[in-house]
Amino acid sequence: MPPPILALQDVTHAYGGKRLFTNAQLLVYPKERLALVGRNGSGKSTLLKIAAGLVEPEFGERFVQPGTICTYLPQEPNFGNAPTAADYLAAIWQQRHTHNEPPGYRIEQALAQVELAGDKATAALSGGQARRLELARILLEEPDVLLLDEPTNHLDLPSIQWLENFIRRFNGAVLLISHDRTFLRNLTDASLWLERGQIRRYDQGFAQFEQWQADLLEQESRSHNKLDKLIAEETEWATGGIAGRRKRNQGRVKRLQEMRAVKAQQIRQSQKLNMEIGFGEESGFMVCEAIKLKKSYGGQMIVNDFTTRIKRGDRIGIIGPNGAGKSTLIKMLLGEIAPDGGKIRLGANLHIVSFDQNKSELKPEQTVREALTGNAGDFIDVRGRPMHHMGYLRQFLFPREYADAKVSTLSGGERTRLLLAKAMAKFANVLILDEPTNDLDMDTLDLLQDSLAEFEGTLLLVSHDRDFLDRVVTSTLVFEGDGKITEYAGGYSDYRRQLAANQDEQARRTEGQKPKSTSKTGQSGDVSVDEAQPTRPQRLSYQQQRALKLLPDKIEKLQTEIHDLENQLADPALFGRDPHGFEKITRSIAHATAELRLAEDQWLELAAMQDDIERAKA
Repeated sequence: MPPPILALQDVTHAYGGKRLFTNAQLLVYPKERLALVGRNGSGKSTLLKIAAGLVEPEFGERFVQPGTICTYLPQEPNFGNAPTAADYLAAIWQQRHTHNEPPGYRIEQALAQVELAGDKATAALSGGQARRLELARILLEEPDVLLLDEPTNHLDLPSIQWLENFIRRFNGAVLLISHDRTFLRNLTDASLWLERGQIRRYDQGFAQFEQWQADLLEQESRSHNKLDKLIAEETEWATGGIAGRRKRNQGRVKRLQEMRAVKAQQIRQSQKLNMEIGFGEESGFMVCEAIKLKKSYGGQMIVNDFTTRIKRGDRIGIIGPNGAGKSTLIKMLLGEIAPDGGKIRLGANLHIVSFDQNKSELKPEQTVREALTGNAGDFIDVRGRPMHHMGYLRQFLFPREYADAKVSTLSGGERTRLLLAKAMAKFANVLILDEPTNDLDMDTLDLLQDSLAEFEGTLLLVSHDRDFLDRVVTSTLVFEGDGKITEYAGGYSDYRRQLAANQDEQARRTEGQKPKSTSKTGQSGDVSVDEAQPTRPQRLSYQQQRALKLLPDKIEKLQTEIHDLENQLADPALFGRDPHGFEKITRSIAHATAELRLAEDQWLELAAMQDDIERAKA
């Protein structure tokens, strides 16, 4: 193996009074692809800055092979005072070549490779465009080592896939931090785990990392049990034996203190967020029905002829390029904005809680306590009961001193956790999450996934995290351009498989090669399954039309009846005062609930038939 081109030796560093790593070692070899993994706050970004030479460690050494160029891409690009993309690259070139004017062709070439116009104003760049401009800087600098800190944050899927291809073509070494599991699996061939101030290296890519990590943690769990036993033995010696000795065994006492420090660190690292989502009253069976929605802005079609039904308990993923209209679609589905055409029907008893990716709820000048409680003192209403803000903040791993810290001083991950804390204090049966995975580490993402799995309500999730979509959603709405939105069963990987199959089918039809029909027995034959199906009726019968018209009123009356009965049942003295009345109300609720479910199912079936007939006519 060739010698490393970048190395950190015995690096020790603290930040804000917290020791991040002690005597850490990091080796980067030519052309290798390294994933740097660890919890939020473990020091990954600081380590990357030390590797880039931007931060001087308290102790230890940084070694770079002579002539090696290292380029660092921060989480938040900073283009200084450069008015345009070309101006920014010209300033970068002048920094590197102080005695030469920047050759225009080199800048034009770099911008062309990242598909960005040179006259684009830096202040008007989207997240994806800003990232592309930083990648143009890489092309200009021609580095040997590329250090990337959360490069997929705030990028849409097309931009993430473009970035993956860019990194694959890059000829140097790459060390990257990311919470995007799919991104890491696709690109890395070795993994670094920053845990408890130490770096552990695994010479396999991230695709194998999590199993290796799980095996290590299991081994540590067994050793922790041994450590607990040893601490108990040493404590017994310390309390019972020292008094009987004229000279203290300082070495053994020091060993006990070191073991206790290790145990305390293990306890701190094992703390997890209490990420419980408060499920409120059950919504109606149908949450939302949209029929042939249309919406456009500035002459651009955002949504065109879109029809869907969202039922209680559905978990819908929404993906598409930035600016495609994902947030607009959600607002239409929830009745917050009106469509230009089509109809929206909302179900009953909806309690909606939203998470906003732009974090617009948070005011930079507020303290964490003020942002959490809404300037309402020291207590927050957590799903119907008052709770002191410090106790609630601890559940989301905020130390006591953070309560009076300004929101502006929080990291991206901390701001995301604060927003999640605010959202999860409320009861909900419909949860809207708009890019909740940005800035969160993998452990927190896993906890959020577990909480969503236990949530009994309906979920609408906008995300560009392909792995998270695969783990959480049951169907995916995809913006495919020109206002077309298509629903695919399953998560992101299911969507890609179905899309490929549809494209293959379309190619066969274009070539005039129709697939062989399959009989009901599964063999090729003259009668296909589709041909064997009965044809749809031309129109609903009179009775069906009447039922479709009357059922919504019946559903609403049943929901009101159930709500009134539940209010009666909420009287704590009812059972003692009238046990027979209590039982009668309970039976009435069960009967009305069963009747409501039947009416909702009947209405959905008839509405689906009516839509099929209308589409066939169109």
